[in-house]
Amino acid sequence: MRKNQLFAYLFILLLLPLTAIAAEGDFEKHLQQFEKTETAEDANKLFSLLYDEELTDSLLQYTSNTPKETLEGQVWYWTAEYLYAQQQYKRAAEYGKKALPLLKDKEGESDCLNLLAVIFIRLTDYSSAAEYAKRCYALDMKSGDPDMMSSSLNTLAAIYMSANQPKEAEKYILKGLEAAGKAGNPSRQAVLLGMASEVYHALGDDKQSLNYAEKSYQLEKQLGHEDKAMLRLSQKASALIGLHNYEEAEKVLKDVIPALRQIGDFHSLAIADNKMGMSLLCQKREDEAVSYYREAAQLLQKMGDMANEMHSRRGLYESLWNTQPDSAKVELDRFNDLKDSLYNNASAESLARYNAEFGNDWLQKENEAERAAKRRTIIGSVGIALALGLLAFAIWWVMSRRHKRQKQINEELTANIDELREKYQQLAIDYDQVLANQNSQEQPEELNTADREFLDKAINTVNTLMHKGEVDAESVARELGMSLYQFRQRLTNVTGEKPQDFITMLRMKRAQHLLDHHPELNITEIAVLCAYNDTPNFTRAFKKYFGVTPTQYLANQKRQEP
Repeated sequence: MRKNQLFAYLFILLLLPLTAIAAEGDFEKHLQQFEKTETAEDANKLFSLLYDEELTDSLLQYTSNTPKETLEGQVWYWTAEYLYAQQQYKRAAEYGKKALPLLKDKEGESDCLNLLAVIFIRLTDYSSAAEYAKRCYALDMKSGDPDMMSSSLNTLAAIYMSANQPKEAEKYILKGLEAAGKAGNPSRQAVLLGMASEVYHALGDDKQSLNYAEKSYQLEKQLGHEDKAMLRLSQKASALIGLHNYEEAEKVLKDVIPALRQIGDFHSLAIADNKMGMSLLCQKREDEAVSYYREAAQLLQKMGDMANEMHSRRGLYESLWNTQPDSAKVELDRFNDLKDSLYNNASAESLARYNAEFGNDWLQKENEAERAAKRRTIIGSVGIALALGLLAFAIWWVMSRRHKRQKQINEELTANIDELREKYQQLAIDYDQVLANQNSQEQPEELNTADREFLDKAINTVNTLMHKGEVDAESVARELGMSLYQFRQRLTNVTGEKPQDFITMLRMKRAQHLLDHHPELNITEIAVLCAYNDTPNFTRAFKKYFGVTPTQYLANQKRQEP
């Protein structure tokens, strides 16, 4: 058992650098080119790559007239986002700090501050994390946007959780859940519910923790976020361990760990390994626990996550003590070193000055001082301030109306998505066969049997995932029993296309077929059937593929009718 797990882990360590090189090579090349030239052309190449990798929701493109400062700010920020996703936290922090002073708009500044806060949590530098989170929350408070406020409150809760202060974290997470409820953002609610589960687990209220974890898991499943659902199951396992239901926790983690390994989320994998080690240790199965703790410790040490590595080292010490006392002593020494380092990074003194008590805190005092300064300015220049105030109010009123209307549209669409998908499910399934036959006829004749079967299976998988409302390269690869890297290589060899282009082609063919043959469907309904939950995103994708919007396409078709 232990030997097989060890071989599996060594295989992962050997494979990980190879897949990372393949995935990151193009990005590093474009980044280095931009750092040499700092031109819009090279920045756009980098953004095109990020869009193809689905890190950005829309394609960012700039002209040669774009100020150098703007280009640098955007490139450094999105580089930090990319490196964070790759779990290169130290490099991500460097680029995030370079981007911050260059981002002039408040939303961009807020996003960068929040990113830096999360990065420094991963680096266990809680003092820096709290500083960035405090600045982010101050900006979000001024904006009045409950969605942004809920995000920064979640980050603050995470900081205090990482610093082992769950009682303080509870204040932030409850306020964050309240803001998320006002924002009506189910994705954000799922994240905050997951954090609430962790907070109450740390407080020892594991029944409440289990309740929040289950709510979060069900919400992620409804949204079709299979990968994130695994994280919620991991949080559920923590609550089950707290309730001494070790066998059930082990059962849950046996589903979670291979799934996280397959999608390449090695940080979450390491944390899940720690939990599995604990559940086994509590069942007096020390020998089995060692391999999980060992994998977690090595992954976390590589990432620089001292807090979670400390749990791994303690688990190894306890698991090895009866059989390998010398090895256990080594792990105990490492545990003590980590504990000392964490105390220096997150002492009570360094965090106390960022402890924002709701109702009568430093933030309210800072806001009051700012309001007093504004009042003095108004008294000194009433005419100018009044004119600017009226202008600001007019702009705010227009933007507020637009935001309110867009929010209403999004809420109506979200409420109707499941109903629409169920209503037209059979129609979509019928057309899948038509599209599959069409694609089969278009396949090159020189394809061998294995490649033809692979391509047919890939097409069917994409169509099946479209029924569920969310389709991406990782999901397709997982359904095919392949890693994303393997799927990308195989598909490129067979078709010459990247996975995202292949998926987009099938979505657009379905859209075209529905537009041609089902005039009773409106654009929103067609978007839903093509797995777009947002009509504007569908319209942009359609126009990029066909050169016209869906509405223009229909108009052109009508003009061509005899």
